[in-house]
Amino acid sequence: MNVILAKTAGFCFGVKRAVDTVYRELAREDGGKIYTYGPIIHNEEVIRDIEQRGAVVLRTEDELDAVAGGTVIIRSHGVEKRICDKLKSKHISIVDATCPYVKKIHNIVRKESEKGNYIVIIGDPSHPEVQGIRGWAGENASVVRNAEEIEELSRNIENYFSKPENHSKIPEKKVCVVAQTTFNYNKFKDLVEIISEKSYDIIVLNTICNATKERQMEALRIAEKVDAMIVIGDKHSSNTQKLFEICAKACKDTYYIQTLDDLNLNQLGSVETVGITAGASTPNKIIEEVQIMSELSFEQMLDESFKTIHNGEVVEGTVIDVKPDEIILNIGYKADGIITKNEYSNDSSLDLTTVVSIGDAMTVKVLKVNDGEGQVLLTYKRLAAEKSNERLKEAFENKEVLKATVTQILGGGLCAEVEGVRVFIPASLVSDSYEKDLSKYDGKEIEFVISEFNPRRNRVIGDRRQLLVAERAEKQRELFARLQVGDTIEGVVKNVTDFGAFVDLGGVDGLLHISEMSWGRVENPKKVFKVGDNLRVLVKDINDTKVALSLKFPETNPWAHASEDFAVGSVITGKVARMTDFGAFVELAPGVDALLHVSQISRAHVDKPADVLSIGQEIQAKIVDLNEADKKISLSMKALEMAEQADME
Repeated sequence: MNVILAKTAGFCFGVKRAVDTVYRELAREDGGKIYTYGPIIHNEEVIRDIEQRGAVVLRTEDELDAVAGGTVIIRSHGVEKRICDKLKSKHISIVDATCPYVKKIHNIVRKESEKGNYIVIIGDPSHPEVQGIRGWAGENASVVRNAEEIEELSRNIENYFSKPENHSKIPEKKVCVVAQTTFNYNKFKDLVEIISEKSYDIIVLNTICNATKERQMEALRIAEKVDAMIVIGDKHSSNTQKLFEICAKACKDTYYIQTLDDLNLNQLGSVETVGITAGASTPNKIIEEVQIMSELSFEQMLDESFKTIHNGEVVEGTVIDVKPDEIILNIGYKADGIITKNEYSNDSSLDLTTVVSIGDAMTVKVLKVNDGEGQVLLTYKRLAAEKSNERLKEAFENKEVLKATVTQILGGGLCAEVEGVRVFIPASLVSDSYEKDLSKYDGKEIEFVISEFNPRRNRVIGDRRQLLVAERAEKQRELFARLQVGDTIEGVVKNVTDFGAFVDLGGVDGLLHISEMSWGRVENPKKVFKVGDNLRVLVKDINDTKVALSLKFPETNPWAHASEDFAVGSVITGKVARMTDFGAFVELAPGVDALLHVSQISRAHVDKPADVLSIGQEIQAKIVDLNEADKKISLSMKALEMAEQADME
């Protein structure tokens, strides 16, 4: 393997002078701010370095206008006369690092323009050097970069010389031709030849830098005799671009790089000779890298350029081929990586071409560096599982609330999936109360925390109950903060027992005792209420976290108007509710029972009420006594019989 390094590669005189100027100014001890108007040269590595050392690159004229002090260094490409005048008017320190060869062109075009001659600048109109030259040439100037633009140039020249004021003042119609210092010398000669065919008195000044010309000629000679050519330089460097164009015409395998890291050595294949050149703005440290590179064979460089990998390592790769059951990746190693279907997914029916495309980037894990056939065996599935486990571990440690959809109902609980990992939620941890039927959770999204995490045993336990308990506790706190005895509140029947009903008040369960369900008598609460009933209840008592409820609202108290509704002497109709040996209790209204003593049942002797009355029997009786304080009423059927007997007599 033979490597040819161009002798002219690297900083030219003007570039080195400009860079040294910046570093010299930065080293001054006065501490003044250092600015450069525009990048001092076209090389990002150099610009990044001087910025890290404290220099500020002014990239627009507005930024320049804002400068009030310090030192402004004019870049190696030079600037327009207008900018120079503005800098002088600001009364700040100015250091001119314009390349002397560029400065010479400024003086030429300024003098020739003052004579009335038309200025033609051959170069790239977007390049800062050409823009600077144009700014010294006055109004009578044009920039051309190729043969197609010469016709437009001719019209501009004719228009200029056809003006009456110029015709009388400039009878000789002289045209001065200069060139951008880094322009291709052969292209410059071709364009000058075309221009010279016009009927102008032409002054041709070859202002292409000798170093540029020599660099281009040497690069061409090398490119003509090597198998591959490498051109090193900044992507914005005009002279490097010209070098690349020249080399690419002579050698089809020509590569343009900014640093050695940009070169994909796989592209070079097996070559015997390689040429290397560098643009005028390429820093010395990169040249040194090239010199070191030139001492190695390309086989060595290719081996060294490939990263080393190990079993268990996580690597980045790009899909270069995909089949239904296999993915092939370029992982930057000397061998390609292979992912089998089994190492991509647990779904044996999956067609890999439906989920992965050529060009896709993938992060994978190395299972085996050499699978016996010189290829690297990779896994996507296991890495994804590891990442998921890391995610769940983090959630477990931070007690993070997770949200997932229930995928399976088991006899002992629920299953949910978080990023491909199965989480089991035991039935006892599904709710804050016992739930016999878990089927209602199937396909539902629920929240939970990880209460146990043991990936080695494939055991990840979720807990929904503690969230509900915490939520309920918060609701209890909020409810007890505002709940008072005597409040009326809405609730939902949560459970019904023989002695009462438990009502959910929104985080707090209150007891509605059987005795508080009605002003009347309730024999069986289960016949009156069912789970899910909505109730409006009265808060009767609050004792710590226990709440007693009632449906006996004061406004519905049947004893509120007892003196009017159950006046002594009035005859009422009632229903026998229960009986004892000493009498029968008759319900006059819900919650109002009156005693019919056995002696008041009839004028005839009655041993037991059951001998003449039955439960549920409707009777008429006279109210003979009312005690509102003790809520007692006495009845008499005997008094009615006596009144009827008196009427008959």
